[in-house]
Amino acid sequence: MSINLFHDKGLPLERQRMSWKDMVGKPISKLDDDAFTRVRVILMNGLELDSLRTKQVALRCNARLREPLAQLMRVEQHQATTINWLLGADHSPIETTIGYEQTAIEVTASVAKLEPDPYLAQGYRYALLEDFDHLYRYSALLDRLEGKDANNITQGYTDIVPARETWFHHRAPEHDLLRPYAADAALATKLHALTLTGGEYQTHDYYMNIGPIFADPLARQLYAEIASVESQHITHYGSMINPGESPLEKLLISEACEVWNYAGCASQEGNPRVRAIWERFLDYELGHFQIALNLFKEIERRDPAEVLGNGSLPEFIQFESHRDFVRKVIEEETELRKNGTEFTIDEGKTSFDYRKAVNADGSPSQAVSETYSWASGTELMRVSPEAAR
Repeated sequence: MSINLFHDKGLPLERQRMSWKDMVGKPISKLDDDAFTRVRVILMNGLELDSLRTKQVALRCNARLREPLAQLMRVEQHQATTINWLLGADHSPIETTIGYEQTAIEVTASVAKLEPDPYLAQGYRYALLEDFDHLYRYSALLDRLEGKDANNITQGYTDIVPARETWFHHRAPEHDLLRPYAADAALATKLHALTLTGGEYQTHDYYMNIGPIFADPLARQLYAEIASVESQHITHYGSMINPGESPLEKLLISEACEVWNYAGCASQEGNPRVRAIWERFLDYELGHFQIALNLFKEIERRDPAEVLGNGSLPEFIQFESHRDFVRKVIEEETELRKNGTEFTIDEGKTSFDYRKAVNADGSPSQAVSETYSWASGTELMRVSPEAAR
């Protein structure tokens, strides 16, 4: 799919209208639809919510931008609703959680492979290992509470094994930071960082919202523990973003990020009905980008090529299994830790002190998987040798 941000105008904002019936359509099926359709749904809902968050912050800081931002946010609220409501009632909250972690793993793995900056690529691989372990811990919880096999959700695309254990993820805040990309960084680098920040924000918020609904005390503790790590990941990825960007520059990159991701989803979606949604919203976002582009030129009087290059979109995230890549990262980088903004074997001392405090009464992630190891079919397939005779 060939799109140029400066040449493709999209649908004008005033024609972007949706009814409640448009927004709340038929959901996807956890069994009949490909797992990567759900991955795209989760990713794009996160991107829409992060775009809304970016605009809300800008609206509070700039009187001149308030009206166009309010207009953009109304449409993006309806886009987010359309996407998030594609997840149906056949997904339990823990099964949706499995989908969130699969999204984090496969999207982050693709971004880590695509990222041209070696330091930031290391940052993606580092957090990838942690989300990978979260999938294993939540799979144990799914087995514990519902007796279900997480592979019904992942559909065999993603391994379900431990990586860097979750109880080691708890770092002192100063060790979650990374060096930001430079002002002249490649467009791909800017889009990667924003995409992963939005994705982690959504995951964190989901866990914070559903964690308290469980009656099982270990489930409540596990969601509290992993939500805290997701908050760390927001800091980890968010600190990659250049703090010197102006609000309008951030708005411009945010709209370009949505165009890029919708185009990538549309080019790889196998469900025709869902692909039509990606194509429709790609057209919407190209229209949103034109508004951001004109505001940037009129108010900042800068050439947008300084921020976006020639307007060509970089290579898309690949929605496919990255099993071999992830296994290699687990084998080679599981022992890495953070010390300040550096990746090292020697962890920052304050992280030991912090971890000692939060794990003082034990680790929920360790407890939930104490006797668990993934096997196809869960406990139904675990027959003792005596029973088999």
